[in-house]
Amino acid sequence: MLYYLITLLIIGIDQLTKWLIVAKMQYGESITIIEDFLYITSHRNQGAAWGILQGQMWFFYLITVLVIGFLIYYLQKHGKGKPLFSIAIALMLGGAIGNFIDRLFRKEVVDFINVYIFNYDFPIFNVADSALVVGVTLLIIQMLLEERKSKKEK
Repeated sequence: MLYYLITLLIIGIDQLTKWLIVAKMQYGESITIIEDFLYITSHRNQGAAWGILQGQMWFFYLITVLVIGFLIYYLQKHGKGKPLFSIAIALMLGGAIGNFIDRLFRKEVVDFINVYIFNYDFPIFNVADSALVVGVTLLIIQMLLEERKSKKEK
């Protein structure tokens, strides 16, 4: 149950921040947070990461429904007694649902976190994207820990 609350928290924060961007900023408007590093920039994306597959909403609907089902299954089936694994899945689930809500109701994803890393303008992203990346990272850490534990037991 706790892990579904994490999922709901991610969805709530994601949707609130996107609503604020749409309500308070013009498309393309940018606010400097840290010069040459972090900006809040109102942006929209009809594709996936880095703008790939622009306008392929039917594809995203199908894939997202499958991913959400897969994540719920894995959380229920393999999450018991594995807090790091369960948090990872909860974050990925919240991220997937957050962007799915945008695609379903807005026909595009609202992005706004604009970061420059060593003069590279990283693609603009949002809270849902961040949750997905952190979730995948935690899942990789969990897998590495399990592999390490398995080797020690042998």
